[in-house]
Amino acid sequence: MLRRHLFSLAAGAALALGLSGTVQAQDQFIVVQSTTSTQNSGLFDHLLPIFRDRTGIEVRVVAVGTGQAINNAMNGDGDVLFVHAKASEEKFVAEGHGLQRSDVMYNDFILVGPSADPAGIAGTKDIAAALTKIAEVGAPFASRGDDSGTHKAELKLWKEAGVDAAAASGAWYRETGSGMGATLNTGTAMGAYVLTDRATWISFGNKGEHQIAVEGDNRLFNQYGIILVNPEKHANVKAEAGQTFIDWILSTEGQQAIADYKIDGQQLFFPNAEG
Repeated sequence: MLRRHLFSLAAGAALALGLSGTVQAQDQFIVVQSTTSTQNSGLFDHLLPIFRDRTGIEVRVVAVGTGQAINNAMNGDGDVLFVHAKASEEKFVAEGHGLQRSDVMYNDFILVGPSADPAGIAGTKDIAAALTKIAEVGAPFASRGDDSGTHKAELKLWKEAGVDAAAASGAWYRETGSGMGATLNTGTAMGAYVLTDRATWISFGNKGEHQIAVEGDNRLFNQYGIILVNPEKHANVKAEAGQTFIDWILSTEGQQAIADYKIDGQQLFFPNAEG
């Protein structure tokens, strides 16, 4: 906590002064390990120019599944981790790979499917019951299968439904091993149900005959968090510039920028940083 406080003080001073000369000279850019959902939704295209204009720091995003992003950060391949799998994030910090985790924003997962709705689940809200019906009728389901935050959430939901989806791998259950956009493309092509974050779905341009089948279950809540990679483990971590980015994301200005991002009038992410 003390370490983060010290970094926050330094970052706050940099923001107040329009960024210190030291940060400008030594930390022209930072690397953020993040997810395909934050990238594919267009959120970073909205946020990062604002941050760069404010601070002079360029942010380079590596957009992969949450599991891969965490592994990359554990290897020191990045300055900041910005993902959506809270249990894994807390483990990352507990094991000393990151300094502190903070809530940033949330949205929700939704289950989308073909308009023919072979499982008969359209318009329902119980995600576990819906997955059970998909398994019972053997309706096609496209999974990311990539250890991403969405994949982790999906596996948890199958478990709650009492379904061993992996046992049907290659049959009605298909694992793409790809990001959210690519998996949605596969799902729409094969008439399969897909669990996706709402932001990616809103921004997805190849919906075809697919529509939202299940939404509104509390179990579909999708929280995002942000963490500074521990500079004591990796000397290459740009701690001051990285903390400047984190503090801006958590600030009133950063949180408002997240809230302001909309597509066709729909808000994609809802800021919920504390304080």
